[in-house]
Amino acid sequence: MELKLIINECKQQRLTAQKCLFDLFATQMFLLCKRYLKNSEVAEEVLINGFVQVYKSLQKFNYVDDASTTSWIKKIMVNECLQELRKKQSFLTVAIDIVEDKTIDNTVFEKLSLEEIYQLITQLPTGYRTVFNLFEIEGYSHKEIASNLKITEGTSKSQLSRAKQMLQDLIIKKNQVYATK
Repeated sequence: MELKLIINECKQQRLTAQKCLFDLFATQMFLLCKRYLKNSEVAEEVLINGFVQVYKSLQKFNYVDDASTTSWIKKIMVNECLQELRKKQSFLTVAIDIVEDKTIDNTVFEKLSLEEIYQLITQLPTGYRTVFNLFEIEGYSHKEIASNLKITEGTSKSQLSRAKQMLQDLIIKKNQVYATK
């Protein structure tokens, strides 16, 4: 069934279409939630809450194409993740460490699998991980991140910088051979 038809059926509150929409996006959106929320049970709960929001918001949504629909659902899921983090205020409690500045041979990234990169990202403290995900993966600006997280743009920029430094350090630890000073 094509996505446009599924959306139209969901707008008519047809349960089979809602299940179809969920089945179509559940895995992708669960992985998105896990990038922010590490804990699988919490990520699953946020995923369900996100789909409830999707279904509630469909009446106002105008289908343009599959890509814009995916982006719209993704944005709702990111907002649900941020709402969960806000409840716990966990992205505000980020340790500020000085990470030694090191460079990495670009071939290291080619040798890392997506799963390994994902695992490295999940090792970041919540604040670093949240800003990194929003900026590098979701494409938000520092202004948007600051607004969403109720922090300053400068804090967003420094959290991103520290996240990148920490990722470099984690990659170097994982692949000592590829590190250069």
